Amino acid sequence: MNKEFLKKTGAVLVALALWQAVSMIIGMDMLLASPLKVLIRLSTIWRERDFLSTLLFSVCRIFGGFLLAFLVGIGLALLAGRFRTLEILLWPYVVTIKTVPIASFIILCLIWFSYTQMTVFIAFLIAFPVIYSNVLQGIRSTDPQMLEMAEIYKVRGIRKLFYVQLPGIMPFLTSACSVAIGMSWKAGVAAEVIGVINGSIGQKLYDAKIYFQNADLLSWTVIIILLSVAGEKLFVRLLQALYRKAVRR
Repeated sequence: MNKEFLKKTGAVLVALALWQAVSMIIGMDMLLASPLKVLIRLSTIWRERDFLSTLLFSVCRIFGGFLLAFLVGIGLALLAGRFRTLEILLWPYVVTIKTVPIASFIILCLIWFSYTQMTVFIAFLIAFPVIYSNVLQGIRSTDPQMLEMAEIYKVRGIRKLFYVQLPGIMPFLTSACSVAIGMSWKAGVAAEVIGVINGSIGQKLYDAKIYFQNADLLSWTVIIILLSVAGEKLFVRLLQALYRKAVRR
């Protein structure tokens, strides 16, 4: 068995033991439910009538926002890498999105958009600068000798992108996706909580807070973590598989 996996499993067990210890010290499930009670709640929460529809509601909107950021971020980064003027024009927007608190954007979105559109936009907004900046950095780090060789042999267009630029971009892109998916979930669920969007995971968290259902709150938090990690692993592996298939052609 992989040693790294064993180490991470050990770290999780230590964290669970610490959680259990703190829960026992507090002694009030309303403030901090124990891991066992959260596990018991997880075993029943999926049987609820609206469980699947709640998951699909949030997954489709949050992951949809990320996919939009993925496509727009890559497209604009490729153009900015080619046209310096576009990079300069985009710079103030990228910096603003990076620095303005996400709560400010959520409040603005409550004014500008419908509740269903807000989650998509917030997930897009938080993921876009990560994708764009990393892809642009990957383009900038492409080996100049490879670019020169491509010019000599007249390799242009899609072939230049796949065989010359993408090998340098891919490490940056996969790293960006790993970060951006998790950030999209954090921001998307935050938007759902603040907007109290009906039928969303955020609404479940909000209801759990209102009714002091700490086991429910922690159970939905665990579900969010699992969805985020699973989504990240699946998307990155799919991206790498598609890249390898494209390069072999």
